[in-house]
Amino acid sequence: MRKHIWWIIGALLLFSITVISWKPTSAIKTNKITDTKTLGAKELFAQYVSDIYNTANLAQTGMDVAVLQKAVTGYLNLKLANKLSNNSNIITVIDFTKSSREKRMWIIDVLNKSLVLNTWVAHGQGSGDDMASRFSNNNESHQSSLGFYLASEVYFGKHGRSLKLDGLDAGINSAARARGIVVHAADYVCQNTINQIGRLGRSFGCPAVSPEVSDQVINTIKGGSVMYINGNDSNYTSKLLDETAPANFIAPDTTGAATMAKL
Repeated sequence: MRKHIWWIIGALLLFSITVISWKPTSAIKTNKITDTKTLGAKELFAQYVSDIYNTANLAQTGMDVAVLQKAVTGYLNLKLANKLSNNSNIITVIDFTKSSREKRMWIIDVLNKSLVLNTWVAHGQGSGDDMASRFSNNNESHQSSLGFYLASEVYFGKHGRSLKLDGLDAGINSAARARGIVVHAADYVCQNTINQIGRLGRSFGCPAVSPEVSDQVINTIKGGSVMYINGNDSNYTSKLLDETAPANFIAPDTTGAATMAKL
């Protein structure tokens, strides 16, 4: 008889523990979404950028996520100000904190969170040898300029098929069109040159690319897409790097993940 009583007591205890610890699936999902929604606007924005970075496998290409965040910030500020065409989901990022031996230009589709192209790009002769450390908006400086640009119209010049750039940062790159700062092909942008002299060749300030990819670059970014050139310069500032509006534009979707709202 005692044996039966102990069996009954044990079964009741097991049942009680199971009932106490059980939670419906819907409650678990609700809590996850609620927890994510408690994130602040800046945290959600950082999560959104991180999602692009991870989905596009940009870490494998050597890109710095902080540089991508700057580029996306400017892109969204321009998009919210209606300075971009509605179908423009392309961002070009150039990081002149990296050696010219590295593939330091990225073309990214932010809507599909995919990498379109990662390739070499030259800096200006006046900016430095392998590393670009000096930047200017002045004509005849032969230096590169940092900041945000719009990739504009295609034309044929002394370097063949090229793409004009409009600088968007006053006093930083606003003279780009007048200086003739354009995307163009250059034979000195290749592995061969790196092998011969230990770095890429240099331009007069243009973000020159390899002839092998110049048409792909131009065709992908022409017509008003955003380009952001990053570099080591403590004097560089831009209102387009203000995260306030972009952060408020990002919201959690139905799963709690950060997503870009519809305009």
